[in-house]
Amino acid sequence: MTRQRHSDNQQSPAQQFILPDTCIRLWPDWLLPEQTTVLLSQLQQQLPWAQDSIMMFGKAVKIPRKQVWMGDAHCHYRYSGTRFAPTPWHPQVQAMAQQLSAFLQQPFNCVLLNLYADGEQHMGWHADNEVELGHDPIIASVSLGASRRFELKHRRQSWQLNLDLTSGSLLLMEQGCQLNWLHRLPKQSKVKQPRLNLTFRYIKNTL
Repeated sequence: MTRQRHSDNQQSPAQQFILPDTCIRLWPDWLLPEQTTVLLSQLQQQLPWAQDSIMMFGKAVKIPRKQVWMGDAHCHYRYSGTRFAPTPWHPQVQAMAQQLSAFLQQPFNCVLLNLYADGEQHMGWHADNEVELGHDPIIASVSLGASRRFELKHRRQSWQLNLDLTSGSLLLMEQGCQLNWLHRLPKQSKVKQPRLNLTFRYIKNTL
């Protein structure tokens, strides 16, 4: 990867949101604008995107976005009754994972990439709490392309947080978030451009 803005002394400091049971940190310009444009184009063209199906009420339903699951060879995971094997690392994505690990002092060895063609494509309320990720995972999310609204709500309290995730932003959901909060990417019909989101995770190798 080329130089990232977090190594630049003009990097904006993280916005920190101290919430019940967790902390959210956001770097709005973690990547340089010219880097996000190149990365978005490369990954759109070079990855094996698939519109997977999940089981809902006993029926297979196509998800409203395209995905790629990528990572180290042992990083299998199961979601909605389907077991996913990792696609081998794309060099640019692997470099980003390594830079994130160094920047955040947190290991990452797999990533779920979601490609939303426009604001009609979305993701509903959920937590990244698959058993393979461990009891209380830390998730790092990098956004490329169109700005989209990201919403969080507490599972048991009335707390909510809405953020605009711009191209090049880095969002860190720290410990406690997946246990106590849900998040979603709602529809935004006025958004006509694509957005690519990379959520980096860690799966322990038990072999």
